[in-house]
Amino acid sequence: MIMSHGPLHGKHALVTGGGRGIGSAIAHALLLQDARVTLAGRTEAVLAKTASELATALANASGPADIDFVTIDVADRESVDLALAEAARRHGRIDILVNNAGQAASAPFGKTGSDIWRQMMAVNLDGTYHCIQAALPGMLAAGWGRIINIASTAGLTGYAYVSAYCAAKHGVIGLTRSLALELATKGITVNAVCPGYTETDIVRDAIANIMAKTGRSEEQARAELAAGNPQKQLIQPDQVADAVAWLCQPGAGAMTGQSLAVAGGEIM
Repeated sequence: MIMSHGPLHGKHALVTGGGRGIGSAIAHALLLQDARVTLAGRTEAVLAKTASELATALANASGPADIDFVTIDVADRESVDLALAEAARRHGRIDILVNNAGQAASAPFGKTGSDIWRQMMAVNLDGTYHCIQAALPGMLAAGWGRIINIASTAGLTGYAYVSAYCAAKHGVIGLTRSLALELATKGITVNAVCPGYTETDIVRDAIANIMAKTGRSEEQARAELAAGNPQKQLIQPDQVADAVAWLCQPGAGAMTGQSLAVAGGEIM
């Protein structure tokens, strides 16, 4: 019997924020491409549940799913180093790093205290830096790697009342571009994927916040968030995951330093 392999066969991918939403959708897409996937996140029970669900979902389609998980706090460098070392010990060096972990906080700038500012930087920007620092030596030794930073359209334009989040995501875009140039001859690509408002826990929280502050219905709040999208709809996690999966493939080797907006034409 001849076994066929997917384009990412033999590659080990680690996805932060992998327990739910965009992260779990990315993990699913990479498993379909035959990668070994390690989910990384803060809550072990959530990670274990998602890993089990993905393994079950893929079992009939393509054989047993090669999936595992490690707990991590991306804002803590020691936690990152320990988690990525453990993932590499179990499954080999990390060939693909998807920096998906993120948080969003909304407040007028005058009410954006240093606690909010530092939290947005710590998770969204510092966390990306920590994970790249930990994974990059193995990629350099192998002469091959894919680094995908899940930024946001907030990294490409401005949004009112989320100044700290926008600043952090703009920082992720800058880091992506700078590092792509440094690694251009090393066989390693660095790209960002920038979703618009996506059907995730963060957006559901934003909808609840709009409803509480304005008295609008859920349907009206959802329509307000989707209004900036020319397609008049929220982005789905699978749409983001498909862009990530393509950037990870060998054929996307000429794509580096790019920030792909998955946003229905909101950013052009």
